[in-house]
Amino acid sequence: MKLDSDIQQMTMIQAINSALDVMMDRDPDVVVMGEDVGYFGGVFRATAGLQEKYGKNRVFDTPITEIGIIGVSIGMGAYGLRPVPEIQFADYIYPALDQLVSEAARLRYRSAGEFTSPMTVRSPFGGGIFGGQTHSQSPEGIFTHVSGIKTVIPSTPYDAKGLLISAIEDNDPVIFFEPKRIYNGPFDGHYDRPAKGWAGHPGAMVPTGHYRVPLGQARIVRPGEALTILCYGTMEHVVESTVADMGVDAEIIDLRTLVPLDIEAIERSVKKTGRCLIVHEATRTSGFGAELSALVQERCFYHLEAPVERVTGFDTPYPHSLEWAYFPGPVRIAKAIDKIMKD
Repeated sequence: MKLDSDIQQMTMIQAINSALDVMMDRDPDVVVMGEDVGYFGGVFRATAGLQEKYGKNRVFDTPITEIGIIGVSIGMGAYGLRPVPEIQFADYIYPALDQLVSEAARLRYRSAGEFTSPMTVRSPFGGGIFGGQTHSQSPEGIFTHVSGIKTVIPSTPYDAKGLLISAIEDNDPVIFFEPKRIYNGPFDGHYDRPAKGWAGHPGAMVPTGHYRVPLGQARIVRPGEALTILCYGTMEHVVESTVADMGVDAEIIDLRTLVPLDIEAIERSVKKTGRCLIVHEATRTSGFGAELSALVQERCFYHLEAPVERVTGFDTPYPHSLEWAYFPGPVRIAKAIDKIMKD
């Protein structure tokens, strides 16, 4: 990975904005579109200032129609542009599923490579902000099931920028889910403590220019010998804090991308530790943790000292009044670690 710029401290929002700015400056085919992304700069301000800098033809507001946003983006990509549409909240991506699944994901295959869909769909996802059932969902597992779509989830500002640049430069459709709970600072899962900013966090030191974080390459957050913990997004920070509080010699792996998956890093770690815990915020049944569990079982069975454990959201809509019961927080993670270490 080559860095060609100075380094600044950034929040995840600033890092995402910087990635879009860098790519729009480098490539005139990059176009940003979505609800309120232009003049307003997006609900979370991720696109602030881009319309003023690049004009209304390259950064523009769309009607409130997710299927239309994605349908137009597919057409743009087929004719040589690199659209970066924003779905305002991941909960609203479902109306666009037909376009994403039936068209974007299959365009290269169906056209024998004549057409591609170089589109990066950005969308805030996950809970922790009292958004209730319609602003808190984690639908990543749906997209990992669809052949032809890549699924990316950053957990730090550094990764957010580098992964977003890699996604925009990729010739296949990428779903880029942004954990909104950590837009402005890491979250340790203790909702009753004061919020933290990104200041002082090593993952907040971000090059101002162009760089890539490769898709399909996991990050070892913390090396360890006793237990492997697989996580991504907000959960990386909750897991890291919990492990530190417990004093467990756990190896924490931030997957970064779910598809493509760095299965080699997972396999090396589990064969070393003999134990595996999977943590994600999405619902349990058919969540991505089920696929991870199956892969670990298939590849590392004779090295496992205990059954694979999962800590996830529950199989219910995301509750507003019981948000922290649903959220996979430190208490539930600690119980799972205790169980797997005793088995």
